Amino acid sequence: MVALLVLLFIAVPIAELYVIIQVGEAIGAGWTILILVADSVLGSLLMRSQGRIAWRRFNEAIAAGRVPAREVLDGALVIFGGALLLTPGFITDVFGALFLVPPTRAVIRRLLVGRFSRRLVVAAPRSAHRAWRTRRSGAADGATFDVDGTATEVDPRSLP
Repeated sequence: MVALLVLLFIAVPIAELYVIIQVGEAIGAGWTILILVADSVLGSLLMRSQGRIAWRRFNEAIAAGRVPAREVLDGALVIFGGALLLTPGFITDVFGALFLVPPTRAVIRRLLVGRFSRRLVVAAPRSAHRAWRTRRSGAADGATFDVDGTATEVDPRSLP
């Protein structure tokens, strides 16, 4: 975890400065600044359009009664991608664009689901939790309860 923080807060800014200086030497400081401003503006427009699409798909999933897991992950990737594009620098712009463009975002989403699916804990629906608490609160001291339920094993490779 410490190595990740060092990478994010020390190594990435140093690499960004190096690349900006190299680009500035190659094409000039004015053009470099113009490119950085332009890609921030274009990134914000792309983030807005992709954010709207992700929000619309989220609402459609809710209306259809599905769990909007894919849509939530897409929304988070759009937010991170937009933040990276708004951050001045060419390296973060490349990663931000990868998070915002739908085909590469789908690949990144699959990688994240595959990486973290084994670490996720699925909770019971809120109504089941509330019913258990209601029965427990009305019980005499020392009473024990059995919780009935079913579990289904899910292959992480079958997830979107």
